Amino acid sequence: MIRLLAGIFIKNKDNVGDPSVRRAYGVLSSVLGIILNILLFCGKYAVGVLIGSVAVKADAINNITDAGSSIMTLLGFKFAGSRPDADHPFGHGRYEYIAGFVVSMVILLMAVETAKSSVQKIIDPSPVEVSAVAIVIMAASILVKLYIFAYNRRLGIKLDSPALKAVAADSISDCAATLVVLITTVVSDVTGLALDGWGGLAVALFILYSGINSARDTLSPLLGKAPDKELVQEIERIILAHEEVVGIHDLMVHDYGPGRLIISVHGEVSGAGDIFKLHDAIDCIEEELNEKLGCESIIHMDPIDTDDKRIAEMREAVSAIARAVSPELTIHDFRMVPGDSHTNLIFDLVLPHRFELSGEETSRRICEAVSACWPDHKCVIKTEQSYI
Repeated sequence: MIRLLAGIFIKNKDNVGDPSVRRAYGVLSSVLGIILNILLFCGKYAVGVLIGSVAVKADAINNITDAGSSIMTLLGFKFAGSRPDADHPFGHGRYEYIAGFVVSMVILLMAVETAKSSVQKIIDPSPVEVSAVAIVIMAASILVKLYIFAYNRRLGIKLDSPALKAVAADSISDCAATLVVLITTVVSDVTGLALDGWGGLAVALFILYSGINSARDTLSPLLGKAPDKELVQEIERIILAHEEVVGIHDLMVHDYGPGRLIISVHGEVSGAGDIFKLHDAIDCIEEELNEKLGCESIIHMDPIDTDDKRIAEMREAVSAIARAVSPELTIHDFRMVPGDSHTNLIFDLVLPHRFELSGEETSRRICEAVSACWPDHKCVIKTEQSYI
């Protein structure tokens, strides 16, 4: 159905890089989710009241909460598609992450409320009367939720949308929860055991698990998570494929919402090269990154001495010393400044996150190793954290 509706309502539906197409898919998915969840709520709540089941009513309320979540997702896509303005020059793409996080909070709240009513039913059980209509509606609910999961997951992957992935995760947990409710309802009717409250509690646990996972996935980009390893490797491959650039460092990937990446990086170039030709090459690289990765990029040219063999040898020697301290350590911006009494080796040292040694201790070990090899050389080290 979603493909049919996309073909009718979305122009250029295959151009998912277009913000307007992305927004249209988000709106279509959300509206369909709202309609289906409201229908499920009406059917299941009526059944829950009819047979006196707190588990079925909890499952129904979960569906109306899902409808509210779809409304939040809809608003998220609407706001995220707004054009950049004077107050938000990088656009409003993070609204989509915020919408996904709000969905997660609603899911967690629903889990708590469902658990409370279920515990009350366990303490004070009451009989549940099962009918064929109730079983049919519950089974149909599982099939509908599987469909909602399938199309949201497919669109979530296609659009790389945390909000739609959160809705898909919620839908598959709803399937499991409804199945548990169906099983406990039938078993209670057959055996006479008071399992209704326990079924509701199981639903609450399913909802809680889904909400925690969704919150983690949507909160992480808001806090500024590290870029995917594959993206970093592709950026490095594109830049270093140009012979004018001999190395890169200080790579940062700024995420302002799906499809809104800004890359900044330092590119090492020969200090003896023609600055105009080098600048033109950097412009070409920035255009290539935009075309292939769909991102804006800012490349800072770092001139280095590529002709002095002594500097190249010392840089490699100091790099080897750093790697001896830890294979994860790297250096860049290496310079040699001779003086009357000694030569300063000036460079930046990149520390990985959660490194066991402090910056001061790491620098001390490298300085001692360098002095042991070259007594008339001293290190001037600036430590920094990696952003990838």
